[in-house]
Amino acid sequence: MKGKYKSFLKIGLISLLAAFSLKACLVADIPESNITTEKNNENNSFEIASAKSVRPFKNIEINGVDYIQARGKIGKFGGTLYTSTIGEGPKTFNPWNAKDATSSTMGELMFDGLVATDPYTGEVVPQLAKSIKVLPSNKEYIITLRKGIKWSDGKPITAKDVVFTWNDIIIAGYGNTSMLDSIMVNGKPPKVEFIDDYTVRFITPEPFAPFLRILGQSIAPKHILEPVVKKGKKEFASFWGVSTPPKNFVTSGKFKLKWYIPAQRVEFVKNPDYYVVDKKDQKLPYLDNYIMYIVGDLNNQVLKFEAGDIDILGVRGSNVARFKELEKNSDYKMYNLGPNTGTAFATFNMNRKKDENGKYYVNPVKQKWFNDINFRKAVDYAIDRENMVSNVLHGVGAPLFTAESYSSMYLNHKLKKGHPKNIDKAKELLAKSGFKWNKSGKLLDKDNNKVEFNLYTNAGNTEREAVGVMLKQDLEELGMQVNFKPIEFNVLVGKLNNSLDWDTIIIALTGSSLEPHGGKNVWTSTGALHLFDQRKEKDLKNIADIREWEKELDYLFNLGAKTLDIDKRREIYDRYQEIVYNQAPMVYLYSSLRIFAIRKKFGNINPTKLGGMMHNLEEIYLKE
Repeated sequence: MKGKYKSFLKIGLISLLAAFSLKACLVADIPESNITTEKNNENNSFEIASAKSVRPFKNIEINGVDYIQARGKIGKFGGTLYTSTIGEGPKTFNPWNAKDATSSTMGELMFDGLVATDPYTGEVVPQLAKSIKVLPSNKEYIITLRKGIKWSDGKPITAKDVVFTWNDIIIAGYGNTSMLDSIMVNGKPPKVEFIDDYTVRFITPEPFAPFLRILGQSIAPKHILEPVVKKGKKEFASFWGVSTPPKNFVTSGKFKLKWYIPAQRVEFVKNPDYYVVDKKDQKLPYLDNYIMYIVGDLNNQVLKFEAGDIDILGVRGSNVARFKELEKNSDYKMYNLGPNTGTAFATFNMNRKKDENGKYYVNPVKQKWFNDINFRKAVDYAIDRENMVSNVLHGVGAPLFTAESYSSMYLNHKLKKGHPKNIDKAKELLAKSGFKWNKSGKLLDKDNNKVEFNLYTNAGNTEREAVGVMLKQDLEELGMQVNFKPIEFNVLVGKLNNSLDWDTIIIALTGSSLEPHGGKNVWTSTGALHLFDQRKEKDLKNIADIREWEKELDYLFNLGAKTLDIDKRREIYDRYQEIVYNQAPMVYLYSSLRIFAIRKKFGNINPTKLGGMMHNLEEIYLKE
């Protein structure tokens, strides 16, 4: 498997570098931190973080403890890094129950997994694990843990914690069920067996290509969470919530929760017993504190950066030219990390179920529209993506048509150019399904119902709000009445996951450049993020409820997980993107470039496309 895995990475990195063409010349002036090959280095005059220049992670033993030795320069201890997030802040500090990006980020700071992805090469590397052995069957994995490493309360991290996390939390279906969705092969989870205090065996039902990366799931402290799990899923879901005193957290990551002030900031303090050391064998992190401000919207985020309140900023397209011009006389440096790994899209509520009172969750009239492929494709053809890129992203991005991002090594290149806006084509599609226009140009369905629906997105994200206004205008050219309503993110998530009280939504999902299997929870019939038609296992008793193309997606994601050959995997994931493109349950909009500005006062800033800006947070230090 190792040979195939390395080939998989090599092909992926070449694809990643070639996938995206810059839409604005000004971006070419920003150094592009990337995963480079020798050929790339010959033609790149920018300062870049090259995989060839970075040695592999090194395991070292100090006084009986198995540490990871960091790869950056020797730094200084002390100081604080200030960052920010938009929205209302985290919904939980329980990483196994996190369903939003902010909460997940908090969990990643405080809890580590058995493995991680090397931000320079994309290879899977040990983290809490000291070593991983894959047996010839490609179904059995022997994990050896680091000896001597501890939870923040001083208790040892052992194989019992690993087995508990997998068997009693993930496989038992506690917390965010997306974790369980991602590990199932033919409806079966892996077997997880305790060998001894520092050895665990995983056995998958069949060869399972994504499994090494999936081992990166955070490990939980058994001695803390076992009593909670025994009380049931409801108790677990509320455990380590946002009102939990920081002293009650027992963690393994580089930082610990110090203080949370709702709607203002989250403060983290370094973990003094973290198992990463520098080249002088000094325990990291270098920074004493990591503070994340909670800002209401993107504009406030920019103002905080300009005022010096935060040290790092994701620069949106509208600000790139100005920030680049000011950079020469500023205290910050800008980086271009290439195309976003996530995808932005509009989706329709295609749910056809009734509640316990026999009432449809979705208005039956709208339900017919949203389940009509001609209606969905008409919306697709009516959208002026080029206009969105020009006016919202200010050219710092490109139109998006596929379920895989431009950074993905599995991007379907036959579909990536998509199609231009075509109102005539859109009207032709609507007419095929009996839609018509009255004398005022308003669109009516075949039963003379006026086509009017609500479009939601999360308030505070000014980029998405602007896109919502443009989408509304585009669809009005078809005679549709679109009521655009930005709402708080937590309310939006509640509509998606609980009430199903929505028509259409503009939102985005994170993704991976190296592994498309994470999309399983979006595209399989019972996936927790099957947004356009949320289902539970009990809803599948009537197989007629599942559309034929959904059945094929179920099959493809199951097959893709079991397929190790890279070329065959490409064919499988090309086909899934083709189905999504043709059926349009989610209409993809644009892909932005990841442009960042960070203060020059920090050392060991080595951003990469795969790892982002903060992949080596424990190594970053304050130079002043």
